[in-house]
Amino acid sequence: MPEMILVVDDDPDIARFVEVNLRSAGFDVAVATDGEEALRRAEEIRPDLVLLDVMMPRVDGFEVAQRLRRNTRTANTCIIMLTAKAQSSDKVLGLTAGADDYIIKPFDPIELLARVKTTLRRARDNRNLSPLTGLPGNIRIEDDVQRRVEENIEFALLNCDMDNFKAYNDHYGFLRGDRVIQGTARILQDAVEEFCRAEGFVGHVGGDDFVVIVTPELAEQTAERVIERFDRDIRNYYDAPDLERGFIEVEDRQGNPQNFPLVSISVGIATTETRKFTHYGEAIAVAAEMKQFAKRQQGSAYAVDRRHAVGG
Repeated sequence: MPEMILVVDDDPDIARFVEVNLRSAGFDVAVATDGEEALRRAEEIRPDLVLLDVMMPRVDGFEVAQRLRRNTRTANTCIIMLTAKAQSSDKVLGLTAGADDYIIKPFDPIELLARVKTTLRRARDNRNLSPLTGLPGNIRIEDDVQRRVEENIEFALLNCDMDNFKAYNDHYGFLRGDRVIQGTARILQDAVEEFCRAEGFVGHVGGDDFVVIVTPELAEQTAERVIERFDRDIRNYYDAPDLERGFIEVEDRQGNPQNFPLVSISVGIATTETRKFTHYGEAIAVAAEMKQFAKRQQGSAYAVDRRHAVGG
């Protein structure tokens, strides 16, 4: 699947010139003509890279870059800034705002394509994103949790995964199963965006297993919103007859039919409100343990670790 690039420039001639060159190189391209439109389009299409003009009316490129970085849906999007300004101070401002690279106008199309390809390749290598959901993978999850531990930042870690998902996959196939995983990723991102914004984090461990990090006081509120949205949206992924029955029938390894209820989600919560973690692995382990408690309940549920560490 071609990578998507959002071109943002209030000069239609430049925007068209860039669009044609990128399309000829095999990229999918969308265009926005000002900062506000860029932010709307970026949230809608979630591009792999934004080519962002600095000098625009109303909302300039620096502010657009900052807002893209603060939004959990676009926080991992690559940003290359385009500007006629060559002063080093402008370059610093762009990089500080969150840009990955900086190109001075007028630019050569060959240089532009080389910068775009290099930035995307570096992003794939460095960010360890899940190819299915576009969310940070295990390395980024570990780094984020460990940073909070080392800097004594208060946090709650939510370990989320689905119940009866394997049966769903067996019954409907992997393509539809992947759509459920992608839909779940969006639910988690939306919940973090609603409650925690820049202080939140969503990662994809793999399969149907996710990690969410929020501030401790928002942990249960976030879990409740995730469950509410998940239980509502999961119905959209079932065929009408199965939905009416409330279960699917899947054969076990011996060929015996078994009934499985609709997929639900279980959330285990570890929080620094009750204990101090000295290593990211401790937080992960506690949240995973709590998730197993949640799974003992019928349907979607969450469980919070309220135990105080010895000496805490």
